[in-house]
Amino acid sequence: MEVVHPRVAGIDVHKKVLWVAVRLPGEHKPIIKKYPTFWRALRKMAAELAELGVTDVAMESTGVYWWPVYHALAQTGTIEVCLANAEHLKSVPGRKSDLRDCQWIAELHSFGLLRPSFIPGQQVAALRARTRYRKKLIEQRMSEGQRLAKVLEDAGIKIDSVASTLLGVSGRDMIEALIAGERDPHVLAALARGVLRRRHEDLVMACDGRFTGTHAAMCRLHLDAYDHATGKIAELDALVAQAAAPFEPVIARLTTIAGIGRRTAEVIVAETGGDMSRFPTPEQLAAWTGLAPGNRESAGKRKRTGARKGNKHLKAAMVEAAWATARTRSRPGARMRRLIRRFGPAHAEKAAVAVAHTLIRIDWAVMATGQDYREDGGDFYDRRQARQAQHLAERYQKTLERLGYQVTLIPPGPDPADVSAPAYPKESTG
Repeated sequence: MEVVHPRVAGIDVHKKVLWVAVRLPGEHKPIIKKYPTFWRALRKMAAELAELGVTDVAMESTGVYWWPVYHALAQTGTIEVCLANAEHLKSVPGRKSDLRDCQWIAELHSFGLLRPSFIPGQQVAALRARTRYRKKLIEQRMSEGQRLAKVLEDAGIKIDSVASTLLGVSGRDMIEALIAGERDPHVLAALARGVLRRRHEDLVMACDGRFTGTHAAMCRLHLDAYDHATGKIAELDALVAQAAAPFEPVIARLTTIAGIGRRTAEVIVAETGGDMSRFPTPEQLAAWTGLAPGNRESAGKRKRTGARKGNKHLKAAMVEAAWATARTRSRPGARMRRLIRRFGPAHAEKAAVAVAHTLIRIDWAVMATGQDYREDGGDFYDRRQARQAQHLAERYQKTLERLGYQVTLIPPGPDPADVSAPAYPKESTG
């Protein structure tokens, strides 16, 4: 087998120590060293590798522990780092130890058998860190809202059974009044605003419970935590906007796609970098995201399999965007509704993943071409079906005319004679 990288090193990364194996031309045995993971030791390791003439280093993506190792190697300016997927580095039997792992990684990379993962640049990494943390805070805020709902449910207060949103303006006023000591359901129901006032009697029933001081204390804690998360999310929105400023043209183009708002567009750029030169085809981007259909074929038969693993942050954002398209009059929205009818409401999640796959391919086209998305309309599939039916009818007409028949095409529709006819035949009186 041809050696692709003659001066290569393999690193087995752990939290506290690193095992490094260096393979050099003419050396029968690799040079193996052990380093602690403190920053000073990492810089020493990078300098020693550079002195040995190492040009390529491979390591697996072990949690977050590879980050400082990568930065120390990148600062040398002469070492190319290959961050490999851990699944691609599964050891053969008898090689599972720290000492042998680093040698195995170096050997694989010397023959060019490792495929490097995408490592974002400094600007993209800054945007990615902020968008991911914002997502975590949004999930935490949602959890606080769910805990608040559980406390109210225990107290017999069922505001969310009447109002569409528990923590809307009306629901928030009612909860604050309950915490302040108000127990009269009529007074609480009178705090409703807007169209919710029309359901006064239902609100009176929903606010009549056994709300105690213990419930009030827990509600106060959950509301404060909810408000704290909301404030931090607002701060992160400003920080994300600051980090996303260099990518504003790409984000603006992505928001022209149905179901994709600004936050989702920021996540797409943060995870992919907005540069599709790393993904030559939309199929590669879909596979990297984890939205490509699984490929499992044996003996000429395709077997059922789920989608492969990929970038969970981008995949979650695209699935959320797919759900959002269901409420739009767009081609992705029409596809979402068609798939739900095909799979059934019980398998709507399957339809959402399929539409997310469509959206990520559209994202690739928008970012690769630098053009806005052109919407085909919510009636795209109806128009396409009508065109196919018309084409089929014309083809059959020409076939019959070649056989000598005279054919007149009549558009399908209800027959006027049938419209006036009774639904059922009358009984005979004879």
